[in-house]
Amino acid sequence: MPKAEYAVFEALNPFFAIIQRGLSGLVDGDHYFDTIADDAIFESRYNFPGWTQVIRGRVNLMASFSGYGKSIELHAAGSLVVHRSQDSRVVILEYEVHGKILATGVSYDNRFISVVTIENRKIVYWRDYMDSLAAWTALNGTS
Repeated sequence: MPKAEYAVFEALNPFFAIIQRGLSGLVDGDHYFDTIADDAIFESRYNFPGWTQVIRGRVNLMASFSGYGKSIELHAAGSLVVHRSQDSRVVILEYEVHGKILATGVSYDNRFISVVTIENRKIVYWRDYMDSLAAWTALNGTS
């Protein structure tokens, strides 16, 4: 059962679930945020208005995700493909998320590749790639 402190992130539950599935057996923690090291670094390899390209630390990541549910609500995630790297610490996840933009009702469908580095069963580095055009189109109501 999710911790009460994570209730504000409910709009992201499909994302959390697919990541937990992709990293099953590799990380410790019942919730996505529990799997992240306190000093982890998250790098977004896209320049998207309003989104920080580098986030340092679990607390800052949680803060950056805290407003997500005010604009986008996810209802599904799928198409998971897990690739194991030659570096045993690195896992590459391919997945999709599906939801809607709350202000407009426009469908939000996006694809991601996340390159995840794990040390001591915690995520220490996350490099994220997404279909920026899909996000931009949905957020601007042109989907």
